[in-house]
Amino acid sequence: MWTIPNQITLFRIILIPIFLLVFYLPLSWSNFGAFAIFWTASISDALDGYLARKLNQSSSFGAFIDPVADKLMVVAALVMIAQDYQSWWVSIAAIIMISREVFISALREFMSSRGKRDVIAVSNMGKYKTAAQMLGIMGLIWQPNYDIPLILFQLPHEVINYAAYFFFVVATILTVSSLVSYFKAAWPELKEQKS
Repeated sequence: MWTIPNQITLFRIILIPIFLLVFYLPLSWSNFGAFAIFWTASISDALDGYLARKLNQSSSFGAFIDPVADKLMVVAALVMIAQDYQSWWVSIAAIIMISREVFISALREFMSSRGKRDVIAVSNMGKYKTAAQMLGIMGLIWQPNYDIPLILFQLPHEVINYAAYFFFVVATILTVSSLVSYFKAAWPELKEQKS
């Protein structure tokens, strides 16, 4: 159970309250600190999956806890962003993304109970959605309005904002598209009458 990939996944869960605490600290660099923590969590997500395959340490616990850790971090970030921006379209996009995660989790549980979970396995569209979502969330968290003597961090705020908005909109569109795709794949099972 306490394999290296699982420890990395649990580390990601531990990062969630730290992520929220850093974001709300009354410091000039709190946004960048929260961005760095979210970026670390995103990298660790890819790392634990890679190590599980490379070290042959895949486990039932890992298969359960990894998507839980992902969803907890993303939902925390989406709620935080919606509260921070107080913009109707950011809030609606966040609600759509959170609702999709709840719906797909329930759908996967249902399909598993029918022995057909593979019918709604993660698709390429789902992967693109996740990539756009992560980039959008990180961009909306990162607000470089402080002085750090590094060229990378002196990008115009507008550039980061426009890129973040673009990826956030793309993620919302892909969220709806992938939801429809998964629902269509599961529909034959969902409409089946119990005898």
